[in-house]
Amino acid sequence: MYAILDIETTGGKYNEEGITEIAIYQYDGHKVTDQFISLVNPQREIQPFVVNLTGINSNMLRNAPKFYEVAKRIVEITEDCIIVAHNSSFDYRILKTEFKRLGFPYKRKTLCTVELSKQLIPDMESYSLGKLTRALGIPIADRHRANGDAMATVKLFKMLLNKDLDKVIVKDAIKIEQKSKMSSNLNNIIDELPSDTGVYYIHNVDGEIIYIGKSKNIRKRIIQHFTGTNSKSKKIQKLVNTVTYEKTGSELAALLKESAEIKKNKPIFNRALRRSIFTHALYSYTDSNGYINLQIDKSDREDAPITTFSTRASGKHFLFKAVEDFNLCQKLTGLYTTKTSCFKYEVKECLGACINEEPIEVYNNRVNLLKEKFSYDNKNMLIIDKGREIEEKSVFLIENGIFKGMGYFELNHQINNLKILKSVITPMTNDRDSQHIIQSYLRRNKRLKIIDLNKD
Repeated sequence: MYAILDIETTGGKYNEEGITEIAIYQYDGHKVTDQFISLVNPQREIQPFVVNLTGINSNMLRNAPKFYEVAKRIVEITEDCIIVAHNSSFDYRILKTEFKRLGFPYKRKTLCTVELSKQLIPDMESYSLGKLTRALGIPIADRHRANGDAMATVKLFKMLLNKDLDKVIVKDAIKIEQKSKMSSNLNNIIDELPSDTGVYYIHNVDGEIIYIGKSKNIRKRIIQHFTGTNSKSKKIQKLVNTVTYEKTGSELAALLKESAEIKKNKPIFNRALRRSIFTHALYSYTDSNGYINLQIDKSDREDAPITTFSTRASGKHFLFKAVEDFNLCQKLTGLYTTKTSCFKYEVKECLGACINEEPIEVYNNRVNLLKEKFSYDNKNMLIIDKGREIEEKSVFLIENGIFKGMGYFELNHQINNLKILKSVITPMTNDRDSQHIIQSYLRRNKRLKIIDLNKD
């Protein structure tokens, strides 16, 4: 659990400042679960430059509660939470100073979104909250007011959690939670899980990830783990202390994150992703007559496939339909072995590429239409899919046929501006697994929105 906050102060000498406004959002890693926003009477003078910056003056604070009147609420909303703030050393110091004046020792673990941003979003021009959120396309209202800055920090932190493929933030949070609150009762763990698409992480008592999986229904899949009777399920049931999860909205996002995060975290109960997940692929080559031939083959070849399949049978099924949809020759797709004409030619459904009757260019144009539809080789494009919430979409960036990464956006200008887009995107590896996952998903989901970046 996190307490994401922002504090405005009077300014003045070090450790003599007073709080003028505070906003705290309790955040469970997925949604805001509680909030506290209040002006505070600091009982001291506000520096003129602070008045100009924040717009908060002494008249506004005359009837505001004093710090001791809101201290209990602050303790409650931040209890068992990690304090998250942009430049957390400042906000945490101010809070500790105010509590010290009351004779109360206030101690919390902190996370700084400035430092996290430098690690997870390197090479930004500035890491000030205003400039950073602008560069990322995150809307910010009431700049230099506690509520506006705290809400912007919530949105920034949500993005940082998504970019943290090593899961350092989550693992650290689990380690410091009181173990008495970490239930190892399997039913209690299940009760906290959503029935949404996403990636889930099974942790042991030390917070270490022992298994990573993905599912269209996280809760249902964890129930299967907890009721399974095979050797792996029994070991997981014995060691599990908690389950965290990340909703992705998009199944493609879940597949890609699962693949990337297994490689990075290497959980003890995850075998390396098997190459046999996509055992076969569709390839093309030009024969001695100049016609483009299609062929289903094992997916371990060096040349780039058009698309991939989990079995040879599913590949052949795809080819039979492609022959119909694109009016292709059975012989040149490997579906009809013959030294003469194919069967479809005999029933006048093939135009004769099998016996060199159809013009090469005419036939090859139809094959290229198929390749264009089912391959992203050399393309510059965005794949747009479901987001985690109604107002959000997921985006996947392909440049020159290379998968660059994925992210989430709410506003169109976040993907229309290439500089903002690349800041929103979480970089991911363009390995064979990610290529297979994307090609297969594109083939199976024909209603995806695709944006061609080469078009104006």
